[in-house]
Amino acid sequence: MFKRFRRLRINETLRNMVAETSLSANDFLYPLFVIEGSNIKNEVKSMPGVFQMSLDTILTECKELEELGLNSIILFAIPDVKDSIGSECLCDESLISRTIQAIKKDFPNMFIVTDLCFCEYTDHGHCGIIDPITKSVDNDKTLEISAQQALVHAKAGADMIAPSGMMDGIIKTLRTALDENGYENLPIMAYSSKFASGYYGPFGDVAQSAPSYGDRKSYQMNPANRLEAISESLADEEEGADILMVKPALAFLDILRDVRNASKLPLAAYNVSGEYAMLKCAGAAGLIDYERVMMETLLSFKRAGADIIISYHAKEACEILKRK
Repeated sequence: MFKRFRRLRINETLRNMVAETSLSANDFLYPLFVIEGSNIKNEVKSMPGVFQMSLDTILTECKELEELGLNSIILFAIPDVKDSIGSECLCDESLISRTIQAIKKDFPNMFIVTDLCFCEYTDHGHCGIIDPITKSVDNDKTLEISAQQALVHAKAGADMIAPSGMMDGIIKTLRTALDENGYENLPIMAYSSKFASGYYGPFGDVAQSAPSYGDRKSYQMNPANRLEAISESLADEEEGADILMVKPALAFLDILRDVRNASKLPLAAYNVSGEYAMLKCAGAAGLIDYERVMMETLLSFKRAGADIIISYHAKEACEILKRK
């Protein structure tokens, strides 16, 4: 009887009923990039469909997201003024603070995750304070100003902090600072297994954050190292992370499954700019069925163990899901 059933062409309703994995709008975090100015929506050439937006345009975008049922975003700010320590993001009137407050005023149910890093804010494009002698990031000094930045985000109304700089001890530092200042319940999403990857290329265009010299291999992980990735994630869990992450996602599905098996914390997969751009280019060239391949790719992250998918495809995916 069962074999007979397997041979039949089952209809779409039954196919969906017995599917082991599915996608919904609740699975996604959608990246948004805010810049100074008004009525601005600059499309990023290397990432078709991704924009730098002024605050007023961000609010219009949030309205569209809300109508799609996409109520979670991860926010990046790109200031006009940058310096060696990223001081613009350390004040309560910073661009990201004003954006958080404006979104919360108009869309109180929008869940806002904030990227906590310095590469968008520094004139050198690295993720922290540079030691003048070694020309590398000073880990401990960067931890100090990271705590300041976290409190700025918390005061503005962020719902979750996501430190992407990969400094040693960052989770413990932020957890301590937040707890001591009355933000014990503000969660931290750790970039716990973040690799020094070539897949990040187009992000430097949208966030204007490419390093002016050198690279980030000294504070991001070697893509060759599987066991180190698991250890890094477990170390962040020990320091107090609420959510773990694997970044990039597509070429690191094995790591995603490894971390899923090693930890019971919620797990995010970051579907990064290069992964997005490859599908966009292949679709535009007529080499793939773009929507089909995109949805298969997103499904692969969830099937591998992700609870949250951070993706530039998220808005399009929600539009597809709404049509079904």
